[in-house]
Amino acid sequence: MTFPLSTYGFGSASIGNLFTAVGDDEARATVDAAYDAGFRHFDTAPHYGLGLSERRLGAALAGRPRDSYTLSTKVGRLLVPAPAGGPAGRDDQGFDVPADLRRVWDFSRDGVRRSLEESLARLGLDAVDIVLIHDPDDHWEQAVSEAYPALAELRDQGVVRAVGVGMNQAEMLTRFVRETGVDMVMLAGRHTLLDRSGAEELLPLCQERGVPVFAAGVFNSGLLATHEPSGTYDYAPASEPLLARARRIAAVCERHGVTLPQAALAFPLRHPAVVSVVVGARSAAEVTRNAALAGRPVPEDLWADLAAEELITG
Repeated sequence: MTFPLSTYGFGSASIGNLFTAVGDDEARATVDAAYDAGFRHFDTAPHYGLGLSERRLGAALAGRPRDSYTLSTKVGRLLVPAPAGGPAGRDDQGFDVPADLRRVWDFSRDGVRRSLEESLARLGLDAVDIVLIHDPDDHWEQAVSEAYPALAELRDQGVVRAVGVGMNQAEMLTRFVRETGVDMVMLAGRHTLLDRSGAEELLPLCQERGVPVFAAGVFNSGLLATHEPSGTYDYAPASEPLLARARRIAAVCERHGVTLPQAALAFPLRHPAVVSVVVGARSAAEVTRNAALAGRPVPEDLWADLAAEELITG
């Protein structure tokens, strides 16, 4: 990719009501705080709140100069009306929104183009900078034979500036880098203080081929988000061994005057293939906190001590 990216980007799943609802005003204030703090990449997806994240993000950025930020959205899940007469209720995919739509996996050429058109309508834009093939874990054949070629064609036509893949696993991302011409990848949760599986093959390959990596999910959905580790790990309750490991990492951090989330934000950027860390937030206060943590230097001795105690590698 030839266009500049901010070192830290804003992930907008939370303003799509991930886990708990966020009001419209608070969602806008969160995006405003991210922009004001210097975040210049914004990431979203139809999956996040059944389109709510895209609508809110587009509305919040509408008054900003379009050339002052970059934006990515994703394809692979079409949003279709829920069956008439079906049970009313809330979405069952972790988002606190009415289940008036449902997601349908579709990595076909037509599905990808339709998904992007609908995303642009929700965002209120005529183009996005990056389109990511989203979570094709069980759809490799269609994703590589239809979704990627369709997006590559749109890239060649100048409709999108870059094409990538976003996943919670490193193995298939490695295949995409090897077997297609993707411009970038977004790796969620697999290059963190607690999970460094992405560094085994994917990151070295991306470095070798000049494919930028966006590191997302650096708090592993919550366990690393506070200095006293608690909450979820990869969207499920954290196990006691993981909690114990996070506490040991936090104790080493504390000896160096560093908090656990501060180290979690800094760690992915130690690998030269990682160009940006995408961080989610559900409030302006969280954005301000993350920006402050990201701006604080982390001493090299911390990484050496964590490695010496076999708590990290690399």
